[in-house]
Amino acid sequence: MIPAAFDYQRADSAEAAIALLTEHGDEAKLLAGGHSLLPMMKLRLAVPSVLVDVGRLDDLRYVRDAGDHVAIGALTRHCDLQTDPVLTESVPLLAHAAGEVGDPQVRHRGTIGGSLAHADPASDLPAVLLALGGSLVAEGPDGEREIAATDFFTGFLESALEPDELLTEIRVPKLATEGWSFQKFNRRAQDWAIVGVAAVRSAGHTGVALVNMGSTPLLAAGVVEAVGSGASAAEAAERATEGTEPQADINASVEYREHLARVLVRRALQESGLA
Repeated sequence: MIPAAFDYQRADSAEAAIALLTEHGDEAKLLAGGHSLLPMMKLRLAVPSVLVDVGRLDDLRYVRDAGDHVAIGALTRHCDLQTDPVLTESVPLLAHAAGEVGDPQVRHRGTIGGSLAHADPASDLPAVLLALGGSLVAEGPDGEREIAATDFFTGFLESALEPDELLTEIRVPKLATEGWSFQKFNRRAQDWAIVGVAAVRSAGHTGVALVNMGSTPLLAAGVVEAVGSGASAAEAAERATEGTEPQADINASVEYREHLARVLVRRALQESGLA
């Protein structure tokens, strides 16, 4: 299908993008890699009257060691996350998961900020950020604010971002990781995950999060509690579906998704050494 008519504006700075968002409100959408927004526009699921192109804001494309955390510019592409030496050393789970997103074309155009702001529960990186205990920085006309990943994903394709805010940075703790795992089951390499699991273990932190098991990416709190109580991987994995609301579609029934969640959580716990 052909998208509805829209005006196109190219922002030459974050401040200019925020000004355009403030001017046009809910009628404006940000365009970076475009892999999420453009298909929705073609299906008329999104009908913005103004597209604000931020794809050339190179000052939002970086990975930096910031002491106790790694700071990542929102426009950093997946392929750069996959190979960045700071991430591969300090947050290997994120670097690995970025290499599992879509196919090479998607990884060379798609951005971490776009993936997170889209807030798709079937996307890989939101669950990874939840498992790591990361946060996101949004900038708007009233200044900058930091939002914990646990507070960011508010509903299906909905986030805590205000209409006049721009996601500028992602912050991921340097956990001195002792073990991690990313498990994903899909029909083809470039497909969305039918179910996925991100798990990480470090001193003082245990994180397990689920992909495509509800209307938002979800923390597997029951699994973490079971691991903390000394349960085996198989025992903890039996709690993988607690608090989830998987949906049936052409790829899987609810029962099949629940089965996959238990299987993949068990594998992730075993690989990461969590149980």
